Amino acid sequence: MALTGPAAFAQAADNGGPTPSAPLACDDGLKTALSGSADTTVLLVKAFKQGEPLLLEGAANGAASSSTVEGAAGAPPPTVGTDMCLVKLLVGPGNPGPAEARSTSAGIGIEVLLPSHDGWNGRIRAYGNSGWSGTPQASETQIASDDLHSAAAAKGFVVATSDNGHMGSPIDPSFAMNPDGSVNTVGWKDFSERSLHEVAEKTKALTKLYYGRPHEFAYWDGFSTGGRQGLKIAQAFPGDFDGILVGAPAINWSRYHTAGLYAQVAMKQDLGRLVAPEKLATVTKAAIAACGGAELGFLIDPLSCRYDPTQDAAALCKEPSGQAGSGAAGDPQACLTKEEATVVNKIWYGQTVDGSAPAPQSDNGSANVLSDQTRLWFGWTRGTDLKATPAGGAPGIFLAADQAALEMQDPTLGSQFFVNATGKGANRWLETLDYAGLAAAQARGVELQPQFSAINTDDPDLSALDAAGGKVVMYQGLADEYIPAQGSIGYYESVLSRMGGAEAVQGFFRSYLIPGFTHSGRSEGLPNVPVPQPVSGRDEMFTALQDWVENGKAPGTIKVTSSDGSVSLPLCVYPMKTTYKGAGSVKSATSYACEL
Repeated sequence: MALTGPAAFAQAADNGGPTPSAPLACDDGLKTALSGSADTTVLLVKAFKQGEPLLLEGAANGAASSSTVEGAAGAPPPTVGTDMCLVKLLVGPGNPGPAEARSTSAGIGIEVLLPSHDGWNGRIRAYGNSGWSGTPQASETQIASDDLHSAAAAKGFVVATSDNGHMGSPIDPSFAMNPDGSVNTVGWKDFSERSLHEVAEKTKALTKLYYGRPHEFAYWDGFSTGGRQGLKIAQAFPGDFDGILVGAPAINWSRYHTAGLYAQVAMKQDLGRLVAPEKLATVTKAAIAACGGAELGFLIDPLSCRYDPTQDAAALCKEPSGQAGSGAAGDPQACLTKEEATVVNKIWYGQTVDGSAPAPQSDNGSANVLSDQTRLWFGWTRGTDLKATPAGGAPGIFLAADQAALEMQDPTLGSQFFVNATGKGANRWLETLDYAGLAAAQARGVELQPQFSAINTDDPDLSALDAAGGKVVMYQGLADEYIPAQGSIGYYESVLSRMGGAEAVQGFFRSYLIPGFTHSGRSEGLPNVPVPQPVSGRDEMFTALQDWVENGKAPGTIKVTSSDGSVSLPLCVYPMKTTYKGAGSVKSATSYACEL
């Protein structure tokens, strides 16, 4: 006898429980089978045929749930690559409150794409989000899934995504504050962790009911916020997924987001104004050229670069006395004053409590630990496009400002996207926060971790994941313009220290650093930068993880090629790093080795 209703849903959530006697169709019968589970509402069940647009009739496509903070609103809908069933769920209880308040939520929205019965490969692939999430999984008129998700479903994966407990957008933090200005602890809990476990549980149950058999393997695939989510799963829900792919994880959330304001605070404190984006672009190019990256256009090992623009006459504006050099100095739109060059060194070094920074020749900020009370967070690596970072006013500045506003419980400090009954975002942080004020906001963010549901996600104890047999592959770009690379490096080092060193940890958790890889270049990267390419179909990092989980083959050196085919590199298992052997083309992987 086939199980139906709440009994079916509850038992299907456990792969050891009874299995329905036959697969279910993508119709109201599936809706009936799912109904009755505690706090779970079936919002939509809809069948799609191969070749159709993944679009609800009369509606525009939603913002991509795994995209960067800019989102993908307005992008054309994906074309369905295989017959599939779309299911939308809402998992309560949510956070009650006034209808107009953005903190009010009916619960966690979940969207699942189920390939045809004969096209399913037996695997689940859940994807993470970006920024503050808030994508339209709970909408009955918009579809959240994008090209990346549709392509995975076409390969046979059951694909699941979530809004992480609130509607809005990846650049809207308003859900995190109640109308009276207090911390929305329910919203933070759903955003930080509960939604991740609900996605795993509900997707497994739905999959078992629809196909009449349980999944064979379950994977998490996340980048940015999704990478943070992957590590939260490893730390808090170690039995939920067999393999976890972690890209550019937004861990140390309150620390690095708050520190994102440091560059502009330093400019205002030291110069009384901001440094023009054109100047930031010029000094980035100068650092790349000075540290051996001119031919490639990026640095292989930016952490070893000690370039100091205060000592580079070609980068400095010509002084009235005529003592400085020419070159960039002849263009006042591109050259740096000595004071601007000093601030740039501070930005590369990272946030300090008082705005101090040592000379780059003695300390270039490459250390992966915060060794004293002066240095509070890491800076971007030399070679990272400073114009594209919060220093240049890029979208990351909104996230940083809004995090500071949440820490200080003052929405007016935040960006224009922050809306609350007690006030609206007015970007007052730039007027009111000096070095000490920014340090205080960051410290407050750490103090509020219990209320923020441990959003920093920095627990190095992964013993439960190891015991459960889970596997993690993490990768981080060395030119990441949103998340300084050393945050990820430092976390991995803390796991090594806690759990017995590289030999012990690499049995279940391996990490890769990718030269030239930017945050916004996740899908294909810059044309000349070799990166993993999930959209084009190569999907190198996920393939390595899947081979490890299913065949026991631990990933080693992974070769990647730029999207234009001009450059190839080997990616090395950390702590080994990609190293030029001293001969051969710098654009060929054969000229590099993995060395400590």
